[in-house]
Amino acid sequence: MERTISLASPAIMDKIGIIQSRGLGDVVISLPIAKYYHDQGYEVLWPLCEEFLTSFRDSVPWVKWIPVPTDAKGEFFYNEPIRRLKNFGCTEFLPLYQSLTGHPEFSEANWFQIQKFDEYKYTRAGVPFLLKWSLNECITRNESREQSLYDRLVSNPKYYVTHVKGSTFTAPVDLSNVPESWGQHIEITELTDCVFDWLKIIEGAQGLIMVDSVYANIVDQLQIPVEKYWIPRSHIHLSPVLGSEWTILEPPVGSGAAQPIFGSR
Repeated sequence: MERTISLASPAIMDKIGIIQSRGLGDVVISLPIAKYYHDQGYEVLWPLCEEFLTSFRDSVPWVKWIPVPTDAKGEFFYNEPIRRLKNFGCTEFLPLYQSLTGHPEFSEANWFQIQKFDEYKYTRAGVPFLLKWSLNECITRNESREQSLYDRLVSNPKYYVTHVKGSTFTAPVDLSNVPESWGQHIEITELTDCVFDWLKIIEGAQGLIMVDSVYANIVDQLQIPVEKYWIPRSHIHLSPVLGSEWTILEPPVGSGAAQPIFGSR
């Protein structure tokens, strides 16, 4: 039987294993949770799907990242991370999934029905939710890589940035109303293997238009002071709490956000 983490003070460099092997947005949301335990004296071990390692290995060097291959049976979600953590001598585990097949205990938590998924993670971890917006304390930026991408893409000192393609949803966006003063259009694509390489470009933009995704989460958690437009894609339970100022656009047709859940007469 695995032991979940207690809130008692750790011995020097006790190990804690974070169970959140994907996706990019969930990992970014959870980084301040891991940093909280790191600051308490824990060695943080985190099994992560191999395809995501390049975004975090150097940007978050205080975590011991353990690569996990994606498999057809879905062992990479929970069982394989537990096995690999045990191989590293880890006996305390912090699962951050709010729902997972084969683990009804996650959705049976008494706060499951009343919190958004990001709040749920912090409640389960026993970490103050306001720390979600301390992402700047969790990451190490690579100025050289950021500048290289900036020099490659930015040809006008005035530009705006869009990101409309998430891992499972692409938002159709009408850009005809974008002010001419915003200048050049730069779209975030897979030009680099680290999501944080885009930060210099994002910070210098006249405006941002972003679907609910890892980049929107990064911008919000860093509270970047740029004019921002959020494209919702999920219903209320799977949408994050926003901590900075965004203009929320109309949910795209066919998205979970466009399906009514609540109503009044």
